[in-house]
Amino acid sequence: MITRFLTALALGCATALPLAAGDRFETPVKGEILTGWQQPDGTRIAALRLTLAPGWKTYWRTPGDAGIPPYFDWSGSDNLRGVGITWPAPEVFLTAGMRTIGYSGDLILPITLAPSRAGLPMTITANLDIGVCSDICVPHQMTLTAVIDDTNTKPTPAIAAALAAQPYTAKEAGVTSATCALSVTADGMSIRATLALPSTGGDEVVIIEPGQPGLWMSETRTKRSGKTLTAQGEMMASGNGPVALDRSEIRITVLGRKHAVDIKGCPPE
Repeated sequence: MITRFLTALALGCATALPLAAGDRFETPVKGEILTGWQQPDGTRIAALRLTLAPGWKTYWRTPGDAGIPPYFDWSGSDNLRGVGITWPAPEVFLTAGMRTIGYSGDLILPITLAPSRAGLPMTITANLDIGVCSDICVPHQMTLTAVIDDTNTKPTPAIAAALAAQPYTAKEAGVTSATCALSVTADGMSIRATLALPSTGGDEVVIIEPGQPGLWMSETRTKRSGKTLTAQGEMMASGNGPVALDRSEIRITVLGRKHAVDIKGCPPE
């Protein structure tokens, strides 16, 4: 497992180097903030819109073994108390034989904005550190800004469509149980998730997120038998100290051809 982890880390670092000076290169992604609409409780539904050049992709919140995780900094904003991000169901890609998770084309990433002072304008400054990949992977920084000072309450169709594209909840997908078995290995922990849910279509991919910093999670091996889907992978801590895993923070996403499912929490079998 350590070998696989180091290989993935090396691949990410090697493919993420910026182009040398003098190389001809156009930025493969453009961005803007869609200001959206105000909700009755005073929060705002807006979105980051990223338009990727043909053949390019960017990464989901958990990018996979060879991906670059996205980072968002909102500290330059004014009258902003908090931000929530809604992730539409992502795509599965193969990068140098390794699985990555992300988006291509036109990505609308809905955000919920909570003002510090209701009824006053918000200035939104989003500093993004993202990875964009085609034949090469490029770490890309961009700053998007918008001033929101209207009281529009009519939903923006593009944002509403992105909200509808998020994974089903466990209840919506018919999940009747989701449990996890943990066992200690030489390099960390092995985790096996047993999910009782109808098929999501095709070859299903299961992503397990430990839900706490400092833990690296491998790809999972999946197997379906009737209405039971099992997924097994390994976790490894970035440090040498003890790991206390909070099962309520484990998040499992099932990606299928028909739809995706978001499962939160994974109690013992």
